[in-house]
Amino acid sequence: MSSGPMQILAQGAQEEKSETARLSSFVGAIAIGDLVKSTLGPKGMDKILQSFSDPNKVHVTNDGATILKSIGLDNPAAKVLVEISKVQDDEVGDGTTSVTVLAAELLREAEKMVEQGIHPQTAINGYRKALKIARDALEGAAKDHGSDPEAFKKDLMNIARTTLSSKILAQRKDYFAELAVNAVLRLKSSNNLEAIQIIKILGGQLSDSYLDEGFLLEKSVGVNQPKRIENAKIMIANTSMDADKVKIFGTRVRTESSAQVADIEAAEKEKMKGKVDKILGHGINCFINRQLIYNWPEQLFADAGVMAIEHADFEGVERLALVLGGEVLSTFDTPEKSKLGTCELIEEVMIGEDKLIRFSGVGLGEACTVVLRGATRQILDEAERSLHDALCVLTQTVKETRTVYGGGCSEMLMSNAIQEEALRTPGREAVAMEAFSRALRQLPRYIADNAGYDSSDLVSKLRAEHKLGNNTVGLNMEAGEIGDMNELGITESYKVKSQVVNSAAEAAEMIMRVDGIQKAAPRQRTR
Repeated sequence: MSSGPMQILAQGAQEEKSETARLSSFVGAIAIGDLVKSTLGPKGMDKILQSFSDPNKVHVTNDGATILKSIGLDNPAAKVLVEISKVQDDEVGDGTTSVTVLAAELLREAEKMVEQGIHPQTAINGYRKALKIARDALEGAAKDHGSDPEAFKKDLMNIARTTLSSKILAQRKDYFAELAVNAVLRLKSSNNLEAIQIIKILGGQLSDSYLDEGFLLEKSVGVNQPKRIENAKIMIANTSMDADKVKIFGTRVRTESSAQVADIEAAEKEKMKGKVDKILGHGINCFINRQLIYNWPEQLFADAGVMAIEHADFEGVERLALVLGGEVLSTFDTPEKSKLGTCELIEEVMIGEDKLIRFSGVGLGEACTVVLRGATRQILDEAERSLHDALCVLTQTVKETRTVYGGGCSEMLMSNAIQEEALRTPGREAVAMEAFSRALRQLPRYIADNAGYDSSDLVSKLRAEHKLGNNTVGLNMEAGEIGDMNELGITESYKVKSQVVNSAAEAAEMIMRVDGIQKAAPRQRTR
C-alpha cells in the first residue's frame, strides 16, 4: 500500500482549512466593511462606479447596496456581506451601509478574540446574549405615535429627513421629505409602492421636481388622434397587431403577377382590420398596447376617434393596469368578460422638452407620479435611489409605527446596556459581549470621522451622557457636537434599526463558524 499523500479533491480544486480559512473569511468581510464605511452618515462620501464593459456607464452613489452589488468579488465571506446588504435593501430600503459596517466590526472583534485563544463557539454564545440585550434595549427605547395622526405625520417627516440627510437630496431634504410623506400617505393602508411612479426628466434642477396627483406615461399620442379625452374607457393590451403578416426571415412567396401580391397585402390588411374591429367592439376610446401598433391599425383607430398608444414598456403596462383598475388583455373575443380601465381625463403634457401622457382621476385614487428633474443622468439616478429608499422606509414605518432616535443614539444605548450586563456575566462569554458593545460604538465613531470631527472626543462625550441617563442624546453633525435627538428631530424607523442589528449579528455568526473553504475545480475547456 502506497504511503504517499492521497489526493481526494479533483484536479485544480482548492482547499483552505482551520485557521487559514477563518482568517481568509475575516479579512474578506472586514475589507468590505472598510470599503463602504466612508459613505456612512450625513456627511458620508460618494463612490464612482464605472462599468468594465461600457466605460461610458458611470454611477455616482453612496448607497451601500448599489456599491456592493456593482463590484466583482472572489472572497466567499465578502459575498455574504453583500447578500445581507441586498436583503436589507429589499426588506426595509435603508440601512444597507450600516448593516455591512456593523457586521464587519463584529468580525474584526471576533478576529481579536480568536487570536486571544477564545473559541469561536464561545464568542458566538456571547454575541447571542449581547444581541438579545440589544434588542430588548432598542424595544424599550422605541416610541409609538401610531394612534395620533398629527404626531405620527411628524415622525414620518423626521424619518424622511433623517433618511435623506445622507443622500444627494440632503440640500433640499425638507422639500423632498414632504413630497415623500405626501406620496406615502396617499397610499392609505395598501402600502403598494407600485402605485407611486418615479419619472426622471433631464434638465432643470433638483428643486424643480414635484409630485403629480395622477399617472404619467412617457409616450406620445399617435398621428391624427385626439390629444385629450374625458371620461376615458381604456383597454390595456399586450398583443401583436401584425400576427397574420408574412414576416418569417428568409420567406419567399412565389406569385404570377403583381396583382397577386396586392391580394396578399389586402388579405393581411383585412385580418388586421378584423382585430381592430374586435378591439373597438369593447366600446373604448383609448387603446394602450405593449407592442407596436403599426401604421394601418393606427390609422383605423384615428378614424374611429380612439387614442392609440404603442410600445408602452412592460412595467408601464402592468402599473397602468393597476392604477386604472383594468387588466392586461391579449384576446378580444369576449368583451363582456374583459376588464377595462377608467379615468376622468387623459391629456398630453410637456415637461421640459419631453411629451408625456397624463392620466387624471384614475381608478386607484392613491396613485401618483414623482417627476424628478436634474442636470445630469447620474444626478437623476442617485436622486431616484435616494427617494426610493425614503419611500421604502416610510411604507415600512406605516406598517410598524414605532420609531427610535438616530445620530448614534440607539447604538450607544444598546452598547451601554450590553456593557452593563457583561460586567455581571462570568466566564469568557463576557469578553464576547464587551466586543459586541465595542462594535456598536464604532458606528457613531465612523459617522463623526466622515464629517471631519474628532470622533474620540464626541463618542466619549456621548457615552458619558448615556451613562448619566440622558438616553436621547446623539451626534449633531451639522454643528459637530452632541445634542438632544428629540429636539433636533433626528428619528429613524424601529424596523430599520432592528433589522440592521439582527442581520449583522446573524451574518457575523455565520462567518465565525467557518473552519474550511473548498473551491471547486474550474471547468476544463473542451474544443
